[in-house]
Amino acid sequence: MKTIIKNIRKYRILALLPLLSSFVVACSSDMESRDGYNHYAQVRRIKNQGGVYKVGKPYKILGTWYYPKEDYKYSEVGVASWYGSDFHNKKTANGEKYDMNTLTAAHRTLPLPSVVRVTNLENGRSLILRVNDRGPYAKNRIIDISKRGAALLGYQTQGTAKVRVEIMEKESKALKAALLGTEKSNPRAYTIANKKDKNTIRPMQLTSNIPQNAKVSEKKQSSNKKQVFVQAGSFSQENLAADLRSKLSKFGTSKVSSANVGNSTFYRVRLGPYYDENDASEVLAKVRDYGVYEAKLVRD
Repeated sequence: MKTIIKNIRKYRILALLPLLSSFVVACSSDMESRDGYNHYAQVRRIKNQGGVYKVGKPYKILGTWYYPKEDYKYSEVGVASWYGSDFHNKKTANGEKYDMNTLTAAHRTLPLPSVVRVTNLENGRSLILRVNDRGPYAKNRIIDISKRGAALLGYQTQGTAKVRVEIMEKESKALKAALLGTEKSNPRAYTIANKKDKNTIRPMQLTSNIPQNAKVSEKKQSSNKKQVFVQAGSFSQENLAADLRSKLSKFGTSKVSSANVGNSTFYRVRLGPYYDENDASEVLAKVRDYGVYEAKLVRD
């Protein structure tokens, strides 16, 4: 009986009711091209919180058996729910600390961590998330998403949504290899497939106030080394750029600079400069976890 109670506590049973909240997202369609996704920065974040790669043994919850496995062809349509403050700062199934304000999710059987694309079939929005927890176990729901993820996908207020969940094979394998130290090479970045889907979340104007202070040690610039910046977005409207700069100032020094591209003027939001690429990569990971997926490293 003690074992059953322990398992139920560990693999929580979620039956979340819709919560009232306001979250405004204004997406920009004026983006410049994407850069690579640095999975090494994600690995540092995971390890710093005590997280590990694991698949796990079969387990039983309320009479139902679940069989975790590496299924890199996984794709499923079903109902998504979300979880928030009740589990905030508690350990996830792979040892990380759950943060309801970052882009993570719980799944019953996928490897931990793995990378998935979740599409809200009710409004067409798509979001990339890192699975690092187990669940949900209520009402045959297939994925449980962080509070912030649910807000960006547009179903936080209603509580649930019909979604498609697809594992991103290359990104998940790269994350696994980096965590286990089995990579044959050490590229600086791993590129996520660049799908020009107008409904995929883009650099945005955000209204939430989330404390995530980035501690960055800026080192002296060597005479032959370029400065590195985190470019969070590029807008044709200066007020949108200024708003994003304000939201991201908690991660470090940020500014808006203008650039002429063809006959148009773009307003770029950048953080930095950094003289060590590892420092810049850590800030990049935080900015992307905040929801700005188009963020990239640039050198001047």
